[in-house]
Amino acid sequence: MPLPGYLIGVAALLVLALTALLPRRIRSGTVVIYGGSLVVTAVLFAAAAWHLLANAAGLSLSLPLGVPWLGANFRLDALSAFILVVIDFGAAAASYYALGYGRHEHEPMRVLPFYPVFLAAMNLVVLADDAFAFLLSWEMMSLASWALVMSHHQVPGNARAGYVYIVMASIGTFALLMAFGLMAGDIGDYTFAAMRAHASERTATGVVLALALFGAGSKAGLAPFHVWLPLAHPAAPSHVSALMSGVMTKVAVYGFLRIVFDLLGTPVWWWGIPVLATGAVTAVIGALLGLMQNDLKRVLAYSTIENIGVIFIALGLALGFQSHGYSAAAALALTAALFHVLNHSLFKSLLFFGSGALLTATGERNMARLGGLLNRMPMTGLFMLVGCVAISALPPFNGFVSEWLAFQAILLSPVLSSWALKLMIPAVGAMLALAAALAGAAYVRVFGIAFLGRPRSDAATNATEVDRFSVTAMAALGILCLAAGVFPGVVIDALEPLVRQLLGTAMAHQSQLGWLAIAPIAESRSSYDGLLVFLFITTSALLAAVIIHRFASDQTRIAPPWDCGFPQNDPATQYTPESFAQPVRRVFSGFGFAASEAVDMPRPGDLRPAHFELKLKDLIWDYGYQPVVNTVFGIADALNRLQFLTIRQYLSLVFAALVFLLLALAIWT
Repeated sequence: MPLPGYLIGVAALLVLALTALLPRRIRSGTVVIYGGSLVVTAVLFAAAAWHLLANAAGLSLSLPLGVPWLGANFRLDALSAFILVVIDFGAAAASYYALGYGRHEHEPMRVLPFYPVFLAAMNLVVLADDAFAFLLSWEMMSLASWALVMSHHQVPGNARAGYVYIVMASIGTFALLMAFGLMAGDIGDYTFAAMRAHASERTATGVVLALALFGAGSKAGLAPFHVWLPLAHPAAPSHVSALMSGVMTKVAVYGFLRIVFDLLGTPVWWWGIPVLATGAVTAVIGALLGLMQNDLKRVLAYSTIENIGVIFIALGLALGFQSHGYSAAAALALTAALFHVLNHSLFKSLLFFGSGALLTATGERNMARLGGLLNRMPMTGLFMLVGCVAISALPPFNGFVSEWLAFQAILLSPVLSSWALKLMIPAVGAMLALAAALAGAAYVRVFGIAFLGRPRSDAATNATEVDRFSVTAMAALGILCLAAGVFPGVVIDALEPLVRQLLGTAMAHQSQLGWLAIAPIAESRSSYDGLLVFLFITTSALLAAVIIHRFASDQTRIAPPWDCGFPQNDPATQYTPESFAQPVRRVFSGFGFAASEAVDMPRPGDLRPAHFELKLKDLIWDYGYQPVVNTVFGIADALNRLQFLTIRQYLSLVFAALVFLLLALAIWT
């Protein structure tokens, strides 16, 4: 598809947004908007996938729009094609899912007009080839997603979530504006081609790196800029939450890749250090705080923070290796990051679809009020299990492969000559392993509490399976999670043009190995065969089932069941989300959060019920952001008095300001 075809697709999405405002029945409006979005994004996905897989030449286009001397420049290359694949596949899946889920929306007109705008803006960000078009599209993406977050503004806490989100988004956009200004320099040419051509003349590269890390990292959810994400993502409707967590954060990763790996020039040896440190801290904090949450969508939001940390760890490794001239190791690390970008978009969308299904069936997001849903919602339970296994980085699913590739890159760190990186990378590897273990515990907790055991509420008892659109969307994503884990070599080879564009080299072709195995470094050092692992697990499970059913005794045996020390058959005796996480909470209470427990246990003979209260505090918010918020409100309260002055006082202030400016001008000249 020529580049004008992509822009026509974006224009079609904007036209859909306008049609949402036309008067019609709510149900037909839902079908038109989500159905139209599905068709347009499916076509854009197919075109972008063809461009990437065919290794087609880059396409450029300039339109006489925007700033008169700059215009609006657009370009499609391997990097933008890959991110478009992620965006438009995720958008198509979310649109199909919304055909069923959207029927349960109480106020759909708060969602429908902004949904296609959000999709169009994400596509435009990736296609933009100058700073003006990029930032304009970036802001449109932020505002559209903010409107979707605020669609349920009447729910307590959602208005605050929208406020924090829009403030952080504005600050992040300003950081990106400053980064582009520094890269444009004295020339004042804000096209990406000019920035790329003058990369060798740039001096303030460290400042640009810091601004890119802050501007793109705040949108992606890097700590300590992550505070908006666990507030905003759960506040949006579930299909929008899937887009924000699974897709929009990848647009932020794209922004970092475009600036640091493409426009900024050859990396310096220390660039990888802040990226590695930020990614490692983000991964651990996200996994740890996710393990503490009871709200299912907040668990998923914190998990997004953890996975963004994993991606930036791999990007930091790529920068470190590239700056030292180890191109093969850099290609491995960058491939791991890009593979995880794709993987996270798949299993995070699947999990948010599953949480939306649970919300539709039960009206509950609190895991403490769920339980026993596997018998009542077997299909949703099966696909949520797939998502939980994939996000826990367990074979044979896709999450394992990308994290395994990142660990393989970490094992190559002794070849580096920089002692700072030599000492830092093993510590980062330990933190990555800790984050993976905490993520595994978090999703054992999610599936065990929500789907196993006995129902903890009437809503869980009366739950039924959701509509076929939701189930089909989850099934498609679950199959892709398995396929990407069983056939990782296909994905790695598809990423080759992109890695070669950014680094000048790429991993060796994996398709030449037998049994669809992959060998990231050399077959003699390490290899992984997802197909054999899948066959082994499947065969072992089937064989065990056959042996048990064939040869086990068929005699009836009666014995009291193990009751875990609780003789009463009551759902209240089951593990709760708080009790499951208690050991980890007590060990890590001082890292990332402060936990306080209060237990009110009645004395013998007192008929009052026992009461347990748990409070968690986000230390980053309390000590990093709350003082700033208090200062801003204090200054605002002080300045608020100015509107109650008399006319004489106003005139005196104007006269004093005039005298001050004249004095400053006299001193300056």
